[in-house]
Amino acid sequence: MEQINWGIIGCGDVTEVKSGPAFNKVPNSKLVAVMRRNAQKAEDYALRHGVPKWYTDADKLINDPDVNAIYIATPPLQHEMFCIAALEAGKSVYVEKPMTMDANSAKRMIDAAEKYNTKLSVAHYRRLQPMFLKVKLLLDEKVIGDIRFVNLKMLQPPNPDLIAKSDENWRTNPAISGGGLFHDLAPHQLDLMTYYFGSVEKAQGMAIKQQQNATADDLVAGNILFDSGVLFNGLWCFSVSKEEQADVCEIYGEKGKISFPMFGHKILVSIDNEENTYNFEPLQHVQQPMIAQVVDYFLDKGKNPCSGADALITMKIMDAFTINK
Repeated sequence: MEQINWGIIGCGDVTEVKSGPAFNKVPNSKLVAVMRRNAQKAEDYALRHGVPKWYTDADKLINDPDVNAIYIATPPLQHEMFCIAALEAGKSVYVEKPMTMDANSAKRMIDAAEKYNTKLSVAHYRRLQPMFLKVKLLLDEKVIGDIRFVNLKMLQPPNPDLIAKSDENWRTNPAISGGGLFHDLAPHQLDLMTYYFGSVEKAQGMAIKQQQNATADDLVAGNILFDSGVLFNGLWCFSVSKEEQADVCEIYGEKGKISFPMFGHKILVSIDNEENTYNFEPLQHVQQPMIAQVVDYFLDKGKNPCSGADALITMKIMDAFTINK
């Protein structure tokens, strides 16, 4: 195989800029087919993006002989079903975050990849963006010394601008998304924590509904103790005022602190009352660095940038925070 020919299942808004165009911009990669249940929208997407084929039936796309890899960008409820069908058909799979509805479902997807000897990668794409790679470099170089603890705060008003808009509000329907807005945003954040700090010894938390009309938990708090001894504290609330919204991750070390947002472009390093700032240009297609490495992995030219096993750790943490015992 010399080129990855992609088919997208679920060519909705998230694929318009973040991911879709990148499949034609990385070496040895081409987007050849898309699928959406709405024929008019599928055809429109294909015409606007120069995609040769479009479908309304996922099975037809999966079994298209011109397609050798599948990108699954549907709501999480459908991830497992389409992933396993594609793996069984011998197609490599790149699946959106969250990987699926819960850890048990994620494990079945991993097992299917092993059973059918097919490749599986998960779109925790922030770990390959320049800003977050810089954070990892600062940690690896022990710029702030040994790490003590991490505080993460994600406070947003109802219907925040950070959430991609869609025709139906599926992100707050637990039957489709696995939970609420926490399940849409936290996978990126928690994946970065395990990417930075390694294996998890213990995770625990709680999740509640505070708004009267909430269909899903809108307040989540959680703690992670890493094997390294680093303690993580996270708080996600989706019912604060616009004036109180916050997006900050603070990593405290013996010598100072590294602060950065998950949806911004600046790192602040504070040591002995001195501050250094690192600014980054926004990426045109935020998934392009990840897609480039996924393509190399599918072509046996590189390692898996985010395996199913990596993403399973994040799913287990999310379950520990939100499935109250």
